[in-house]
Amino acid sequence: MKKPIYSLTRKLPRMSWNKYNLYNIAQKEMPNLNNKTLFQQKWLAKRELRAYHGDELTEKQFKSKFFNPKLPTVNAASQTVPHPPVSVLTFADLERRLDFVVFRSNFCPSIYAARQLVVHGKVKVNGKKLNYPSHKLRDGDKISVDPHCIPMLNGEKGTELNFTLKPYSQPFLFVPEYLEVNYNTCEAVFLRSPVSRPGRSEIPSPYPPAIHSLAYEYYARNK
Repeated sequence: MKKPIYSLTRKLPRMSWNKYNLYNIAQKEMPNLNNKTLFQQKWLAKRELRAYHGDELTEKQFKSKFFNPKLPTVNAASQTVPHPPVSVLTFADLERRLDFVVFRSNFCPSIYAARQLVVHGKVKVNGKKLNYPSHKLRDGDKISVDPHCIPMLNGEKGTELNFTLKPYSQPFLFVPEYLEVNYNTCEAVFLRSPVSRPGRSEIPSPYPPAIHSLAYEYYARNK
């Protein structure tokens, strides 16, 4: 039997505004790494992060298509604010996926809804329909979404659509800096790959840099 996505027992965060998932994120405690071997710590970190970043990808798919052990270098010597380790970019390549961009642009309440939108041909890339959720966007690519398929927009065709905010979603309605979104036209542009900056990472994640570092070490060793 397939385990429920929003399990209140497992408490694994997902890319979703579902009320049970948001409760899990609000109540989330970091994995207990005490009395664990280094391998166990890495595996636990990987398990937690993969539940949020690309949970529908198999490990083989993620490692072969979206994991790059050569992360960008950072010159943070002159920074007064501590710079997070570059391992926070372990999952950066996933942010180029078409379904991720649709979700990060707030056109869908979950990554699962974003995938369905793409599969059903409701999303265009540079003016052409593309029904592959795993398609990796290039810098400057523009996506457009059929307004009548966006769950938060209501109304008849040919009339002005009304925006209805989904319950519990308001604290999570933000746009990452590597995207530019126009809600008047339901379009978004993928500007560039996400980066890490002094004191923070551009990639939205419910986990701190230390957990990302352990997951990176797990994948880098097994690449």
